[in-house]
Amino acid sequence: MKKLAILALALPALAGAQTSPEAPAALSPYEIIEATTAADWRPIAPENLLVMTVGGGAQVFIELAPDFAPVHVENIRRLARAHWFDGIAVVRVQDNYVVQWGDPTEEKALPEEIETAPPPEYEGDAKEDWAFAPVTSGGYAFNSGYVNGWPVGRGTRIGEDPAPPMNTAGSLAWLVHCYGMVGVGRGDNPDTGTGAELYTVIGHAPRHLDRNIALAGRIVEGIENLSSLPRGTGPLGFYETEEERTPIASVRLASELPEAERPRFEVMRTDTETFRRYVNARANRSGWFIRPAGAVDVCNVNLPIRRAQ
Repeated sequence: MKKLAILALALPALAGAQTSPEAPAALSPYEIIEATTAADWRPIAPENLLVMTVGGGAQVFIELAPDFAPVHVENIRRLARAHWFDGIAVVRVQDNYVVQWGDPTEEKALPEEIETAPPPEYEGDAKEDWAFAPVTSGGYAFNSGYVNGWPVGRGTRIGEDPAPPMNTAGSLAWLVHCYGMVGVGRGDNPDTGTGAELYTVIGHAPRHLDRNIALAGRIVEGIENLSSLPRGTGPLGFYETEEERTPIASVRLASELPEAERPRFEVMRTDTETFRRYVNARANRSGWFIRPAGAVDVCNVNLPIRRAQ
């Protein structure tokens, strides 16, 4: 079992996403969410939504991120369509770190159409139509923020000026390891993992993994069905016996399900004034809070995701 081992010009209205502690938000984050309209949300496409059923029938819903890891995401889709994930298991639960699932025997043959040596999709060139909503800067990236609802770091290639240009030329973007993000388990370099072995973050954001593993999505609902599992008894939280493992009954793309049975989710858009106000409210909490922080980490924005009406 393997051990886990932009942009178009930044929107001016979003450039001040963090404000002074002396300027508490007028509305709470929850009040801002309640006041949103349909235009403030984007639907998750059925071909980008995985429905994973674990032991006992509990379900976990995963949004895939083809803009950031297209080869790995396509592998995951093909594995789901082939029902390859059915019968695998949760093999690792490491406290304050990750839950990992895959084939515990490491002998299950992959479908023929799977790319067995995907490129290292750890970072990539930003796209011309991406709008970057800055949230915070820190030691793991020149700055961090959101692109189309995804938490990203932003920078340049090694050896280049660490401050990326504000347009797309020369800029890189990568998904970051926030709580609930889903990545591709891999071995040592140059192995990049196929997508047949996945993990999700269940603890403090392990940002040191950024740009070292392909992140391919995030859990949008049901993470408690993984994070609450018993911790592994072996090194790195791996289970040592078959009895300890939780079976994966099935994994299906929502697009494979009858339309009436498809789960539907919406993600708050991050290229809007509403999102700027939401980030400001997260940075400058009022009410119970004695001293507003005046800032919010990209992984503490808690991007709203909801069931579609």
